[in-house]
Amino acid sequence: MTQSDSDLSVLAVMALEWMPDAAPPHPALSQQQAGLLAERIGHDLALLVPEVTGLDLMVMGAHFDPAEALRAGWPLHRRLHELRLRAPGRNAAPRIIALGADAAGEIPQPLQAEAAMQGGALRIVPLLLAGENAAAVGEQLETLLLERGMARAETALLAQEAFATRVEHVRYLTIHDLAAMMALQYRNMGLEPLWGLIETALLAPGKAAWLDAPPEPLLYLTNGEVRAGLFSDAAWRERYGGDEQDPARLARLRGFFDARLRQFAAVLEAHDLPLLYVDIAAGCDAKTVLMEA
Repeated sequence: MTQSDSDLSVLAVMALEWMPDAAPPHPALSQQQAGLLAERIGHDLALLVPEVTGLDLMVMGAHFDPAEALRAGWPLHRRLHELRLRAPGRNAAPRIIALGADAAGEIPQPLQAEAAMQGGALRIVPLLLAGENAAAVGEQLETLLLERGMARAETALLAQEAFATRVEHVRYLTIHDLAAMMALQYRNMGLEPLWGLIETALLAPGKAAWLDAPPEPLLYLTNGEVRAGLFSDAAWRERYGGDEQDPARLARLRGFFDARLRQFAAVLEAHDLPLLYVDIAAGCDAKTVLMEA
């Protein structure tokens, strides 16, 4: 979205936490179900910020992994923005527009979550509020949703019935709230060092950023990709071996390092940040090699 577009849009989600023993939910709602849920969502948000009723509300009637929403350029919300521009009645009264499966039950491309990322207990339904007063509404929602953003019981029950599973919690979050929640989860999972690169890709996509904190892998974010140092054994010992001389212990430490790099690669892939491995030889300045790759 252009800057003017983003000024007129509020990016948000309905966060759904399934019960631990819940049946697999339906991947997407029918058009009728999506429409009913969108009306309930609009009512919930208007109870918090009455000015919501003066904006278009777009609801994607499908659920996604949070990482699918937290990608550079906000691709899920970009789809909603593009569909809003194509929907009829753009210059008429504010609209509630819901996207669901077609009459044959087929799920259109915008509603298809990545198969490899299904199965998590926390899923999100993308929401977009758009219109002339969106910036002011967005400021209020940023202030209110973390503390008061639980969906009403009627809305949570409808979501549970529509997705045909058992829901533990249903709440609303702005995209920044969702990012803060993911940052906390990553910290609890020992992935905090990686979040700085992801956050830069989301909020400052034109900027470069480093993860340069041994014993962590060396990573460099630039131009929407992440370059990772792939160290030869000798180069790895120079950077990470310290005073260790025991070959068996060095081998174990190298194994831990390689596993950590694979873990980072999986997380970056979830956020659609491609990883480019760059060979680092002994005696080289690793950061210079990554910058010049």
